[in-house]
Amino acid sequence: MEKDIIKNSKKIVIKIGSSTITSEDGTIDKKFLENLAGQVKTLVDMGKKIVIVSSGARIAGVGTLGKWSRKEDIHYKQALCAIGQVELMDSYRKIFSNHGLHVGQLLLTKEDFSHKARTLNIRNTLFTLLDEGVVPIINENDTVCVEEIKIGDNDMLAAYTTVLWGGDLLIMLSDIEGIYTKNPQNNDDAKLIELIDNIEELENSISLDGKSSFGTGGITTKILAAKEVSRYGTNAIVAKGKKENIILRLLKGEEKATLFLSP
Repeated sequence: MEKDIIKNSKKIVIKIGSSTITSEDGTIDKKFLENLAGQVKTLVDMGKKIVIVSSGARIAGVGTLGKWSRKEDIHYKQALCAIGQVELMDSYRKIFSNHGLHVGQLLLTKEDFSHKARTLNIRNTLFTLLDEGVVPIINENDTVCVEEIKIGDNDMLAAYTTVLWGGDLLIMLSDIEGIYTKNPQNNDDAKLIELIDNIEELENSISLDGKSSFGTGGITTKILAAKEVSRYGTNAIVAKGKKENIILRLLKGEEKATLFLSP
């Protein structure tokens, strides 16, 4: 079913988790980005519009600077994001340009989605970039955000972006294949749920092992993001981002993932 959903979707938001875009040492995973760029180029050539919501600034800051990784002070966290965001976007720019794609950056906060004028400005910028063939790369503006005004997770940022843009599909690339009945890391009998058409029923039936997370991105936020976009008739997919050509393989029906089918 993912095959038909992706094929029929014209406006796709792709969310990249921190663990997907970075290597084990915290540096940007250039091999993953190269593969992502190739997939985006294929989708664009098919006539699709693509928006990317990318995590990874803070961990890229640690990988670039090689220090402060254990500092929990908010100012150090924001400083790491400031450093890492440069490295992150430079990697996107260089690698995507190898595929004939230009990128543009939008750094957003929670307030941007609740302020009418800012929301309009975001929409105008998005549509202008996409109309000119530029791929928008969106991240939360972690250099100025504190807990009180943070969106909190890029799964939700991707959901809000999808709704604001009127996207047809949200694809969340993570460190897991999809939503499981139990934590697959601790339970051999965990089963991948390939189709979800009732999110409330899902929330009552699966075990989250108390941590609300099967991976670094968090399963709860992915479910909440899917719930948010489904309210507007938009489908969502959770898939393992590190698998080579994962989106194109889903498009060909060659890979498994979790599809949240909107009502």
